[in-house]
Amino acid sequence: MKTFQSLQEFPALVGQEVAVSDWLTITQEQVNLFAEATGDHQWIHVDVERAKAGPFGAPIAHGFLTLSLLPRFFETTMEIVESRMGVNYGLNRVRFMAPAPVGSRLRARMKLLACEPIANGGVQMTWEVTIER
Repeated sequence: MKTFQSLQEFPALVGQEVAVSDWLTITQEQVNLFAEATGDHQWIHVDVERAKAGPFGAPIAHGFLTLSLLPRFFETTMEIVESRMGVNYGLNRVRFMAPAPVGSRLRARMKLLACEPIANGGVQMTWEVTIER
């Protein structure tokens, strides 16, 4: 885990890969719980036997499950000591380039693309996050 004292350290990191997370294994339990939370019970995610005979040879994680892991990847790779909170401002471009079968190990590579000051001493950061399997 990288520790930063304040947000003022980030402008100097623009253009750099700031962190790489540890690997995280996707489980069927996570997929099932995500299906329950979102109502997305498509068989390629939750019907293990049918998914084995499907196009991916196994059940796969929901794309949005993978996306929802981003806060976890950030929390486990960096700490900002003098920061009160972080707020997700939105997404610029998301693509799901390959499936993540249950049992896959995923990690995130975080590159800081921009860091602009905003009101009350905050900053708005733009990150390029690549999920690797």
